[in-house]
Amino acid sequence: MLKAVLRGLAAALLSVLPLTVSAPAHAAETLSLIAAIDRLPVHAESRDGYDRNAFKHWNGGEDRTDGCNTRAEVLISEAVEPPTVGPRCRLTGGLWWSYYDQTWVTSASSLDIDHMGPLAEAWDSGAYAWTPAQREAYANDQGAKQSLVAVTARTNRSKADQDPGEWLPPAAEVHCRYVAEWVGTKLRFSLSADEAEVAALRDIAAGCPGQTVTYELAF
Repeated sequence: MLKAVLRGLAAALLSVLPLTVSAPAHAAETLSLIAAIDRLPVHAESRDGYDRNAFKHWNGGEDRTDGCNTRAEVLISEAVEPPTVGPRCRLTGGLWWSYYDQTWVTSASSLDIDHMGPLAEAWDSGAYAWTPAQREAYANDQGAKQSLVAVTARTNRSKADQDPGEWLPPAAEVHCRYVAEWVGTKLRFSLSADEAEVAALRDIAAGCPGQTVTYELAF
């Protein structure tokens, strides 16, 4: 009789575990840059059906109570000297370092928030198959520091939707960092690269001994 009761209690506990135990978070992984590039899935890219509006941004950000959207939250987070946050999240003052062109910036309006992996590039590389919620998460991702980068508007606009085989930051000394962050973003979102892109990444990585890539899967 006691064994039957114990078996019943065990079964009851097992039945509620899925409701009370959270799934384990994805663990961060660190690889050499070359090993990270080798991990990228290689597929041809297609921009068929791309629409920038398929990636909802900027949304209400990580803190939906602060009155700031994702763009403003990134600016606040990346400021070397924090701006004053006024009504309706109006930013005044502050100081930023645009690492792409090694430039100090003193006005938030002079900065763009660059998607490390441009939205069109993400679409080409697999986001065409995502849900709208996944595309919104990508476009507003603050879970990895490299996903969204505050840089001068001129460098962001010169980059446009080009991959590292077509565009690199003007400051040559940051190329290794930039390529590592590009690859880390693709791995974070399980995005592919085409053959020309991979070849360019490997050429750049050859000049980056010791460079590592750290990433954590987003979903």
